[in-house]
Amino acid sequence: MDKNFMVSIEEAMELVQHTTPFGCVKKTPLLAALDLFLAKDIHAPINMPPFHQSAMDGYAVLFDETHQNDFVLVDEIKAGDNKQRILNIGEAVRIFTGAPTPPNANAVIMQENTSVKENVLTIDDILSKNKNIRLMGEQIQQNQIALQKGEKLNPAAIGFLATLGITEVEVYNKPKITIVVTGNELATPGTSLESGQIYESNAIMLQSALLKKGFTNISITKVKDDYTATKESLNTAIQENDFVLISGGISVGDYDFVGKALLELNTEQIFYKIKQKPGKPMFLGKNNKTIIFALPGNPASALTCYYIYIESALQKFIGNPAYQKNTIDHILENDYDKKGIRGEFLKANTNGTGVQILGSQSSAMLNTFAKANALIYLNEGVRTYKKGEVVKTFLID
Repeated sequence: MDKNFMVSIEEAMELVQHTTPFGCVKKTPLLAALDLFLAKDIHAPINMPPFHQSAMDGYAVLFDETHQNDFVLVDEIKAGDNKQRILNIGEAVRIFTGAPTPPNANAVIMQENTSVKENVLTIDDILSKNKNIRLMGEQIQQNQIALQKGEKLNPAAIGFLATLGITEVEVYNKPKITIVVTGNELATPGTSLESGQIYESNAIMLQSALLKKGFTNISITKVKDDYTATKESLNTAIQENDFVLISGGISVGDYDFVGKALLELNTEQIFYKIKQKPGKPMFLGKNNKTIIFALPGNPASALTCYYIYIESALQKFIGNPAYQKNTIDHILENDYDKKGIRGEFLKANTNGTGVQILGSQSSAMLNTFAKANALIYLNEGVRTYKKGEVVKTFLID
């Protein structure tokens, strides 16, 4: 790894966005497109409503200055009927919600404001043009843009497209992701720990973070600290996935083989190391179309890098144009002295106005991360922060 590729936090964020491509576009059935993002504008193929439509149960009338109260009933129209009954002045039809109104009807009166005796309708309401009529194309007109490229297909959007008769859409596909975990010292939870071992937690932690954001096409590979095995596993991961997330083995120890293997596999190095704490030894690379994040092995470092960098890359891939990490300026509730000049991300809790730095900030500790709902960003070069200062706060969920 080339140490000259170390970048600032701001540079790292920009390079992640610049390097990450948009994902593949595919035509998808409407229901399967839930929570995906549109890859192109959708134009309405029909008017909605497709005809003048009654907004309630009642009576459709044709009134003028001389006919305001009493109307002769001449027909009945139910939802689903295709009658084209033309009214004369002073005539009315019984009508039900969703039914097509007569083409020249100019009001619908709710049944609660009417009475009928011997086929004569008497109304007790103020008449106005198009009252209680949903006009053809009132919601959207044919060929207008119904939803724009980049919009997220939530349940309401899917329902809206279904009302237009649309059954499939072009969306950005979600990525295929693999998590590669390295380390001889790692044991699987549920097994007995041998001397010198620790339980591996990064894989399930990262998988949980991905699942929470709706990314489900995830695989996990575990590799011993062996160069050949590491290179073979990474080669397979790169060939088969859109994103490769590597936990551990990216530092400069004698048994850290990830960096060497990635370069041997002709991976383009975008940067290696960020001027931050925790998570300094993070690598970003690209191999053909596959984006590779090699993360520190310490769990708090790995999760911090996920929230700040990987999550934004994934959102770009799935076509979310509005994504940016949710940041708010909050008032710091306790003093803090940095031990160095690097920018820092600190586990914290915010109550909506102030933000409190939590204990156990070590990159190896998850105990307070489990209680955190935010990461405070402390600027590079600034050593001392006092209670009452305003700090940038990254909300995490």
